[in-house]
Amino acid sequence: MARRPGAPAGYGEEFTFVSPLVKYLLFFFNMLFWGLPHSLCPQVISMVMVAVGVYARLMKHAEAALACLAVDPAILLIVVGVLMFLLTFCGCIGSLRENICLLQTFSLCLTIVFLLQLAAGVLGFVFSDKARGKVSEIINNAIVHYRDDLDLQNLIDFGQKKFSCCGGISYRDWSQNMYFNCSEDNPSRERCSVPYSCCLPTPNQAVINTMCGQGMQALEYLEASKVIYTNGCIDKLVNWIHSNLFLLGGVALGLAIPQLVGILLSQILVNQIKDQIKLQFYNQQHRADPWY
Repeated sequence: MARRPGAPAGYGEEFTFVSPLVKYLLFFFNMLFWGLPHSLCPQVISMVMVAVGVYARLMKHAEAALACLAVDPAILLIVVGVLMFLLTFCGCIGSLRENICLLQTFSLCLTIVFLLQLAAGVLGFVFSDKARGKVSEIINNAIVHYRDDLDLQNLIDFGQKKFSCCGGISYRDWSQNMYFNCSEDNPSRERCSVPYSCCLPTPNQAVINTMCGQGMQALEYLEASKVIYTNGCIDKLVNWIHSNLFLLGGVALGLAIPQLVGILLSQILVNQIKDQIKLQFYNQQHRADPWY
């Protein structure tokens, strides 16, 4: 039987443009890079993260939660959980069901995340002074609300012990907190003190002395430095970043490569699905054609 001029040749009914390799590679990519290895399904993990974040948020006092919104770990947990669920759902279901809409959503979300990370890195490098000022503002805001939020308190204590620092610029920044303020009319027992996480570590200490920072703000630098860290966390953080540029670059590259791979795989699969739809439409259109 004659073939219509221009009709594609060599494509049988069982032929498909969709490569199983690309399809299942994208599926396992989501399981590997957006879920935890050897653990539950990433969608379940993300839902647990959101649930924990919401629970932690609701358990806090409303005033304290709103006041330190920018540095609230519970909000960060919720945002990461929602984003992770969206990405894994669109990537896994989209690849298995060959759904163009979900795959394009997955690709778009990954592209936005990648561009935001790239923009943050470039802006942080170009406007390093403004970035330093923003970090200082966040730290000072966290100091003010230190006693209002247990999660924030634990985060600050961890940071001060990790970087061996105290306060933003110096240990006297803790006077911004109403409990540690050095004013004469402050009735707090912690007046003119600093948190225990500012104290120098004591070897073989069995019990942590949470009152070791008592009255430290009233002392001069040299005298206070015998008991606590006197340098601020901002300078310590900047020095740590400068000394670990290769490590940070490796982490950034490790985050960027999986995102680019996910974008590439999803776009390849979308194009293959579109070609398969065109082939199915062509076969349906010409199945009853006597000249086909």
